[in-house]
Formats: sequence, C-alpha cells, structure tokens
Amino acid sequence: MFYDFFLRSFRLLLLPIAILYWAAIYVRNYFYEKHWLRTAEFGLPLITVGNLVIGGTGKSPMIELLVEFLSPHYQVATLSRGYKRRTRGYAFAKPQSTALDIGDEPLSLFRKFPTIAVTVGEERVLAIPELLHDFPTTEVILLDDAYQHRSIRAGFTILLTEYANLFTRDFYLPTGDLRDLKSRYKDATVIIVTKCSPDLSTIERDQIIAELNPLSHQKVYFTFLEYGLPYHIINHKSYRLSADNEILLVTGISNPNPLKRYVEEHSSYYRQLQYRDHHIFTIEDLNEIEVEWRKLNNREGVILTTEKDAVRLEKFSDRLINLPIYSIPVCHRFLFNAQLEFESSIKSFIDNFKSRE
Repeated sequence: MFYDFFLRSFRLLLLPIAILYWAAIYVRNYFYEKHWLRTAEFGLPLITVGNLVIGGTGKSPMIELLVEFLSPHYQVATLSRGYKRRTRGYAFAKPQSTALDIGDEPLSLFRKFPTIAVTVGEERVLAIPELLHDFPTTEVILLDDAYQHRSIRAGFTILLTEYANLFTRDFYLPTGDLRDLKSRYKDATVIIVTKCSPDLSTIERDQIIAELNPLSHQKVYFTFLEYGLPYHIINHKSYRLSADNEILLVTGISNPNPLKRYVEEHSSYYRQLQYRDHHIFTIEDLNEIEVEWRKLNNREGVILTTEKDAVRLEKFSDRLINLPIYSIPVCHRFLFNAQLEFESSIKSFIDNFKSRE
C-alpha cells in the first residue's frame, strides 16, 4: 500500500511532463485531421484492436476471439509490432519461431492457430504489402494494438477500455496511463469495456455507457475474463486446480490483478513472482522460480503462469519438464448475451466491404 501511494505521488509530480505529452499528441492528431500527415488505405477489410492507454486491457484475448470466430469463414492474417523481439522489420511466424524472433504474443497466437498468417512489423503501412505478398489469399487483416497508428485507415475499429480504469477517468502519461487523446474514442466503431465482474448489473452498465458518452453509431459492449483449464507448458497435459493447491504465480504481464484474484479463489495459499511486462526470462529467474516453488507444499504446490509468459519460458524445456509448471488460457466472455450481435456487426462489415470490390 505504501508503494502504491509513493508511486501515485511520484507520478503526480510529473504533471508538467504529462501536459507536454498531451500537447505533442494533440498536435500529431491535429496534423492527421487536417490531412497534413497522410493515411493509407488498402483494398481489403482491416480490423483494428487497440486502446487509449498503455497495456492491460485484454487486446491479446480479443484478437484470439476474433481469429476463432473469423478463421472458419475467411483467410485471416494478424499483424502486430512484436514487442520485445530481438529482430526488426517485417517477419511472419514459422514452426521454428521463438519469442525472440517475433514476440511472445504473436508466438502464443501462432501456437493456438497455426493455419493462419501471424505477422509482425513496426511499420504497419510497410508490412501490409509484404504480408499480402507472402499470403496472397488473405481476406481479412487484424491489426493488433494499432489504434495509434493513424498512418493506416482501418474500416472497423475496436476500442478496449478496462472496467477498473476507464479512459474517461485517466490522465496522460506519465502522470496517468493515457497515450492518446480521450477524444479519439470517437474514431472507434465499437467500444468494449473489459475485465468486468461477471455479475455486472444493468444499472451499472447504463451508468458506464452514459459516462463513455458514445456517438449515435457506436455500440458499447461489456466482457469479463474467463480462465480455462491449465496445461503443462512442455508436455501440455491438463491440470485441474483444487482448493488444496498452493500456487506460485509467475507473471510478466502489465496487469496481473485479474489472474491474482482468480488464483486467490482457487487455492489454499499462493505467492507471486512478478516481473516486468514482456520480461525475457534468464537462467537466474528460473533458479529463483525453483527456489520459491520448493517453499510450497511438496504434494500440492504448483507453478502457474500465463500463456504469454510460457512461450518465453519454454527455452528452458530440459528443466521445466520436471517441474509442475502450467500455463492458464484466458478468453473474453460477453455480458448481456451480446456476443452474437458483436460478431454479426463484424461479419456484416467484411461482407459489405467484399461486395464493393
């Protein structure tokens, strides 16, 4: 608690920098609005998933949801930056790719959906032509974390905002977490409030919608996170958590709080090793994980991590095969029976786009 108070106080002292940051992004967006900076369009449906803050809104599971829904009907490709990879430029996922080659999120996605084109590139406007050259049958491209990339005009834009940190209540970096203007929510096709409580009431839903103040054409949806059955990160054998489990939670993600709450409810005791977002695990980290795991009950103690962390840990497979280390999948679930409506709006966008060709 003292750490949180110190951090908030320190960030408040950075208010002058936050004002300068706001001025810089205001000028940038003004240049785009005046068409002084150019925006490219492409002849196929582009769907952007993004947010106005730095991390933690559930972009990766939203991309997975879209891939799962769209891939049976269309040739789908994804394009992201590939954060924290050791390579540069355009690349696409291959069976031998590692997290250092393409980034942890793209690799995790490719492991789940090996038949789709999973690509990375810092400059999306340059990467898309290369993507289409390598995968010429592509019908739909999902742009991951590209809300700020105004050099590309996407036809359908999904803006995510976290229930516990709505963009309307936030402030600009570094005092707050906003990395873009609040007013840019108006550019979204739909707004999704993520990480809600599964029992969110209709009264609170309506209050949040009023606060977000969507435009007449914008639809607001609400989702909660649902965790699946953990599986061993090397041999992939599934494991069902029980109330007797003692858990060592290992995370290198921007917002582990929802997972922490889940672990609290599904264990007798847990402790956590928390690393920075997209942390590249070292042998020293692995030694630390083993030491902390051995402090748990030998019979019921397990190590739990996220799928994104798992692909950064699997390079230590020789040692991990003998450890009870499991990754836990997570997905969005729509509240108020809205998923079919959401999916229908995306399918209508794609079909209408293709009918104009």
